[in-house]
Amino acid sequence: MLAGAQIRALRLRSSYIEISNILRGRSAWPTPRHGHLRTPRLFHTRICLLEQTPRELPSFLETYKKAVDFPPATHDFESFLSQAEPNTEVVLHGYLGHRADLSKKLSFVRLTDPTMQHSLQVIAFAKNDAFDKLKTLNAHSPVAVRGTVQRKKGKGTDPSDIPAQDAWELALQEIYPLNDFPKEIIMTTETVFPPEQRYLQLRSDTELREALRFRARVHNLCKQELEEQCQPPFVEIETPLLFKSTPEGAREFLVPTRRPGLAYALPQSPQQYKQILMASGVPRYFQFARCFRDEDLRADRQPEFTQLDLEMSFATGDDVMRTVERVIRRLWSSLMKDPAPDGPFRKVSYQDVMAKYGSDKPDTRYGMEIIRLEHALPVDLVSKISPLLDPIVEAFKVEGNDNDPAETTKFITQFLDSPAGAPFNNNPDGGPGVFVYNGKQPLCGLQPFGFEVAEQVEDLLEPDHGDLIILQARPRAPFSGGSTPIGDLRRSLHSAAVASGFKPAPSGFDFLWVVDFPLFSPSSDSEPGQGGTAGISSTHHPFTAPKSAAEVDRLLTDPTQAVADHYDLVVNGVELGGGSRRIHNAAVQEFILREILQMPAERLANFAHLVDALRAGCPPHAGLALGFDRLVAVMLGKESVRDVIAFPKTGKGGDDAMVRAPSPITEEALQTYHLRLRE
Repeated sequence: MLAGAQIRALRLRSSYIEISNILRGRSAWPTPRHGHLRTPRLFHTRICLLEQTPRELPSFLETYKKAVDFPPATHDFESFLSQAEPNTEVVLHGYLGHRADLSKKLSFVRLTDPTMQHSLQVIAFAKNDAFDKLKTLNAHSPVAVRGTVQRKKGKGTDPSDIPAQDAWELALQEIYPLNDFPKEIIMTTETVFPPEQRYLQLRSDTELREALRFRARVHNLCKQELEEQCQPPFVEIETPLLFKSTPEGAREFLVPTRRPGLAYALPQSPQQYKQILMASGVPRYFQFARCFRDEDLRADRQPEFTQLDLEMSFATGDDVMRTVERVIRRLWSSLMKDPAPDGPFRKVSYQDVMAKYGSDKPDTRYGMEIIRLEHALPVDLVSKISPLLDPIVEAFKVEGNDNDPAETTKFITQFLDSPAGAPFNNNPDGGPGVFVYNGKQPLCGLQPFGFEVAEQVEDLLEPDHGDLIILQARPRAPFSGGSTPIGDLRRSLHSAAVASGFKPAPSGFDFLWVVDFPLFSPSSDSEPGQGGTAGISSTHHPFTAPKSAAEVDRLLTDPTQAVADHYDLVVNGVELGGGSRRIHNAAVQEFILREILQMPAERLANFAHLVDALRAGCPPHAGLALGFDRLVAVMLGKESVRDVIAFPKTGKGGDDAMVRAPSPITEEALQTYHLRLRE
């Protein structure tokens, strides 16, 4: 199969040759004598020559002329299949399938409708020009067809037993080619097209097209719930995409202007605009917002993405959570087989999920809960699994497969020897301690624990014959960030167990709110944070309010101990969205930025517009943003958000392979925007 670039080159070369032949066939333009013919006169002469009777048009223009005027469809396929009557004449649009020639005088072909969801058999007889024309057309070419409706023969006497698209066929009278699909492109259900040919991926992959239709339905249901079912209703408002650079926590994309030294920034989120809307007297806002973040890519991340963004005035975090739960229930009841929970989603604190699952977005469906053991372990065992002097040691259990210790040993050995296990083996704080519980061995395989500790481990984890016990050490420090080493190991080990068939894949949906996050976290060299000099950054963003009056007091005593009114919606190990109650008081917001985060003056000036809006009597408000791409991917069981986006970026550098973006900046553009490339 030829690559897309080769096919395009062949087409362009053919077109250029035909155009060149036309131009060579015309007389050369008259060359004026110097000073005797002004430029406008020469231009007029050329137009007159073009207006003369043209020579024969090249074939590509003749073909295009015939495709310009084609008959409108009398039906879409759904209405046709439900209303078809024999011996009526119809016009349908669609794509040709592969033709089957039964004889020199009879051919069959399937016609697929423009949505590519329905198809109809077309039968052609050698009694008109349409038969010969059909034989010149390639499969997958777009056409308009005119024909007479007739029942299929040999399908029984009861039409109700026959699917609609198999009950009728079209006797071809006329066919109108609208374009040609190249023979060089081989399109089958097994063909895998590269990202450079995303249009062919979409056209050949029914599942991908259905995902985009499903996405549209999710969009419409969310909109209906917020606008029609909520009181007072939410108002959809678009906020600008050309924003300014502000230190909210993620890296931004800058948009240079022709004004020297000035640039826009694409918004990381509409956060500041929607808070300003609350100060503007808008009670409830939402939008499907395009957001941009220049960050490392994963399966659930894209440099540009969509979020369902909402904000509510005179509201608390609980008000927002109840609203979002209504949206989720509407989606699941309308589109999913597994219902969402009837009552309020359970709430679990950040400290609890980090302790129990080692992650702030845990998949809670498969157990493997973590416990702490360092207080009970022998010193010599701790020293064998970690070089740390006084570590925290945690453990979890993986239930064995068919109570077979040999199978468990084989599975864990393959995992640790694989690329997936390498990061855990190379952990500078010590690799995992691995024990297979075996009732046929002394102390059931727990000899390194000693008799008393082995009994405690059995009481705490309740292992069975063939179960796997994992130990992992980490430095003695408060939880920070989104996961711990043992939490990462728990997630990777379970994924490997499912992929290898050692464990069944979990089913259903387990929703929970993770709440009570730290208001501030230690700054990380890998993340830009908010640019302050205090060594800490806002866990969510610098506009997040403290959880309670007691947390406000901690701002003066120990800000790192303050708890935020910040809540994340998590399902099956995926963070669907996050939100918070906002700081609505200008003086408090300035205090957080200046005194707590210790932002320099130039950074503070970037937030002057927001502080001014808060000062103008802004009411208390709270909001949330649902990752819309992730939401659709979770509902469809997709591993990557790229499977639910029409034109996604690749996982390598965030490139658009189809249009070849980002592209090099030309010297002319650099000059226009007053830029210079640095080595």
